[in-house]
Amino acid sequence: MKCMIIAAGIGSRLAARGDSKPLVKLGGIPLIERVILTFMKANVSEFHIVTGYNGDKIRERLTIFAQNHPVTIEFIHNDLWKEPNGISVLRGREYLHEPFFLSMSDHLFDAGIPRDFLSEGIDDGEIKLAVDKRIKNNPLVDLEDVTKVLEENGQIRDIGKTIPQYNAFDTGIFLCTPALFHSLEESIAGGDASLSGGIRKMAGKQKARVFDIGNRPWIDVDDDAAFEKAEKIFLQN
Repeated sequence: MKCMIIAAGIGSRLAARGDSKPLVKLGGIPLIERVILTFMKANVSEFHIVTGYNGDKIRERLTIFAQNHPVTIEFIHNDLWKEPNGISVLRGREYLHEPFFLSMSDHLFDAGIPRDFLSEGIDDGEIKLAVDKRIKNNPLVDLEDVTKVLEENGQIRDIGKTIPQYNAFDTGIFLCTPALFHSLEESIAGGDASLSGGIRKMAGKQKARVFDIGNRPWIDVDDDAAFEKAEKIFLQN
């Protein structure tokens, strides 16, 4: 199984902890390495890392990581890393021709999520998004920043940070087929270069479904407050 991880942005809200957000250490382990180690527990062994800002540092660190773990890592550089994240995802088009996981370098989550996600499978030509339906008083979610999802009978109807109606949160963990790349191209051509834009295109074709993570923990480590919460969740053992 393959996984693409987006590690191209600046992450300015964690800049005080390091000049490369994916390499900020939580309990002595860089965030991106924690993401990789979690996916490895779901038998993922091939990773495609999309870099941008400070890409050399990430490549240097993960090259050493790959030498000491049973994985292969391919680096994909996005020189347009200042643009919305759909551009970074589209960079994987030449490398991923079968179903693959997609995740962010700063989203930490329970290893049971990708394991169960994978066991549920995916149909040809669709994507599935792991969602958190705990939308009321969720202490691990920054309501102003989280991407919200409106789903109905397992199908995504709308997605975005400012949609008026929603009943789930986007965890940033996807199981995809290469059909995602075509939808991203369509969205970009229409003026929306975000990943959510591509998902909306697929939703319009009834090709975007959800996977409910239940009570499993996850967090977007986007600022100091989230970092401190992540320490309590993922370092408690």
